[in-house]
Amino acid sequence: MSSSALPRISDDARRARLGSRHLLASAHRAAAVEDVADALVGLHATDAATVYLSACARLVEPDPAEVERGLYDDVTLIKLLSMRRTIFAVSTEVAPCVEFSTARGIARRERAGLLKALGEAWDERRLAEAEEAALAALAARGEATTAELAKDVPALQEKITTSPGKPYESRQSVGSRVLRLLASDGHVRRSRPRGSWTSSLYSWAPAPRIPELPEQEARAELVRRWLASYGPSTEADLKWWTGWSLRDTRAALADTGAVGVRLDRGPGVALPDDLEPVEPAGDWAALLPGLDPTAMGWRERDWYLDPEHVPFLFDRAGNIGPTVWWNGRIVGGWAQRANGEIVWRALADPGRDAAAAVEAEAGRLAAWLGDVRVTPRFRTPLERELVR
Repeated sequence: MSSSALPRISDDARRARLGSRHLLASAHRAAAVEDVADALVGLHATDAATVYLSACARLVEPDPAEVERGLYDDVTLIKLLSMRRTIFAVSTEVAPCVEFSTARGIARRERAGLLKALGEAWDERRLAEAEEAALAALAARGEATTAELAKDVPALQEKITTSPGKPYESRQSVGSRVLRLLASDGHVRRSRPRGSWTSSLYSWAPAPRIPELPEQEARAELVRRWLASYGPSTEADLKWWTGWSLRDTRAALADTGAVGVRLDRGPGVALPDDLEPVEPAGDWAALLPGLDPTAMGWRERDWYLDPEHVPFLFDRAGNIGPTVWWNGRIVGGWAQRANGEIVWRALADPGRDAAAAVEAEAGRLAAWLGDVRVTPRFRTPLERELVR
């Protein structure tokens, strides 16, 4: 089939899908945090606060307690080191396809990297002994921080040098790397933080078993879910989002039954039942946090982000900061000042109706945050300027 004969999906049609599929239009918000995570495939969790801010932006009744229920009480959300070697919080329903399509491969590379960093003083046998001792200590305690487990297992107190000779050379405890490895292998999970929900000082707990899924089947299921949430899109976007090779990306697309489409900016892919126009979700505004899954869902972002605005909203490593959205486009950024005030700035005039809707969302955000103060882990130029 020639490219001109392929179904055409416009940028407007792609943006129309965001309000409903990403639960950003008020009529499409969810009641449960698991529904939010599944709508986005997973919630970015590198920054502890992002999970809460992303979820509450999409909940009918935004409440950190609802997120904590899923993460720590019911454990229906699990944090996995997965796509692009990033931590995602995924539901127990989605966990098998993430674990066996992506996370296990990363765990193997993590193990090889740790053994290399440990040097001659450690071998596979000593590492295995340290892992077994750490798991036994964790079982005895129920929950524990890395520092607490290191008191029980002296080997975890040793130090290693990472990136020797580089400007970013650092000293790390063996314990932090071993627990990270145990988490990658599915033995332990990140549990409730010590302090508020914005804290990155968390405990470890035994992890629930994730049902096994054949790798090929897991990859196809992950692609199906991604296309249902983020498609129609491009092969390059999927390759970037998963962190897979081009060969694995194409094989998974074929297994999914994805079909070719014409996007405004070139060839794309879509699920075969996602070719018809969708009903717009109506006008909607959203204030999304840094690293939000919607903002970070694609590598090619021109259809929802003006390239001239990138220097204001991203740090030098490519991490996006807090963003303001109007009807499927990023129109500005926001920040929280020390007094709790939510401030925002438009990078292009979105119009009077948009400004009023953004103000309403800023008030909604400030109301549920209350006395909590949130500083993004990755600071961006506009966010820093807004808090001055």
